[in-house]
Amino acid sequence: MKKVITFGTFDVLHIGHINILERARALGDSLVVGISSDQLNFKKKNRLPIYNEADRKKLISSLRFVDSVFLEESLELKREYISKYKADILVMGNDWEGKFDEFNDICQVVYLPRTPSISTTEIIEIVKSK
Repeated sequence: MKKVITFGTFDVLHIGHINILERARALGDSLVVGISSDQLNFKKKNRLPIYNEADRKKLISSLRFVDSVFLEESLELKREYISKYKADILVMGNDWEGKFDEFNDICQVVYLPRTPSISTTEIIEIVKSK
């Protein structure tokens, strides 16, 4: 039984999120998703997400190809999260290519292509300009 893990903010859920999560799940028998906490997101992006962590967790949990969801509290704990959830495969978008190769010693690291021409940041900018 292969376990897949991935991480992200998953704010303003869009087709790119669905595509990568669905493709990640297809690589194994179960998919665990680490959702960036509101505090972690603020630290990374200097802004709070549009949807709070509880809402984002509920949205991602509702997807049929996601088996479980947890809050990612710190970027420095990725190795611990991978071990805790006994992941065989770590999946990230290819915009992170090479940045998680250090985890190849405990799991396979796979970078999947992002859906072209869509990002949460772009969506937020479009909405703000209207």
